[in-house]
Amino acid sequence: MGKLVALVLLGVGLSLVGEMFLAFRERVNASREVEPVEPENCHLIEELETGSEDMEILPNGLAFISSGLKYPGIKSFNPNSPGKILLMDLNEEDPTVLELGITGSKFDVSSFNPHGISTFTDEDNAMYLLVVNHPDAKSTVELFKFQEEEKSLLHLKTIRHKLLPNLNDIVAVGPEHFYGTNDHYFLDPYLQSWEMYLGLAWSYVVYYSPSEVRVVAEGFDFANGINISPDGKYVYIAELLAHKIHVYEKHANWTLTPLKSLDFNTLVDNISVDPETGDLWVGCHPNGMKIFFYDSENPPASEVLRIQNILTEEPKVTQVYAENGTVLQGSTVASVYKGKLLIGTVFHKALYCEL
Repeated sequence: MGKLVALVLLGVGLSLVGEMFLAFRERVNASREVEPVEPENCHLIEELETGSEDMEILPNGLAFISSGLKYPGIKSFNPNSPGKILLMDLNEEDPTVLELGITGSKFDVSSFNPHGISTFTDEDNAMYLLVVNHPDAKSTVELFKFQEEEKSLLHLKTIRHKLLPNLNDIVAVGPEHFYGTNDHYFLDPYLQSWEMYLGLAWSYVVYYSPSEVRVVAEGFDFANGINISPDGKYVYIAELLAHKIHVYEKHANWTLTPLKSLDFNTLVDNISVDPETGDLWVGCHPNGMKIFFYDSENPPASEVLRIQNILTEEPKVTQVYAENGTVLQGSTVASVYKGKLLIGTVFHKALYCEL
């Protein structure tokens, strides 16, 4: 009788494990392949060889790019080199890539591991760059001031807080004010692996200011990209493993109220917002399994979606770019400026297109 009970329990356990595995495969889109959709005028930016995980393009055409992210469990082509912030001027006929020097005696360049980035320009036209950083597998936000004449970044401050233990991306709403998404990779990669496998919705969004820090949205299955509408009234949050983008209404006291969600057949990563049209441009992973389990013979694909009129009842979603990894591996972000499109990746190159 005891053996029979044991066999039944074993069978139930194996069945549950099998169901969880199938659910995990569905959440990471393990079986999806893409049909190519490629603009005609695209070429790789060869200088970007260690990733371009996030980017932000200013209204004047200057593009800031974070490069060299070392992410637990994710491929890196140069794991021993510190990360960088790069600059491109999209007003140039053939834009080149410039590494920005970093000044400030209290900043350790050798441990720089940049992730999500965001910019804020004040009333005096001073431009600040906020960068999620993971020095020694921790999470901080580094505040820089962009010195345009010197083409460098002056480090002003390192921000740490107990509610910012595992940041992924941020959107600045002031020089020291931002919303940030938390996943659990840099807090505990082992815990995050189980969270991902079991589908535990433990990710959350925090509002940070020097005088107040609080959780403003929670219950996400891997909160990732975050951005804000041009009028500052709505916050957009990408829920990577749920394949969703959420729209939240932002209030004067910085709280957020859920408004609507959109579902996709892809893993949505970083969100860029066109300041002129309000369109969302989203870097996506068609097959997340290939990101988490890298195989050079079967590399991760890339995909870019454009979302128009997101606040209406029927937003228009267009697949602008899709490729199976032979050109661009693991797209994370896409941003536009005057008919020019930049597509970045977590560890690979970047693509420059004229639309």
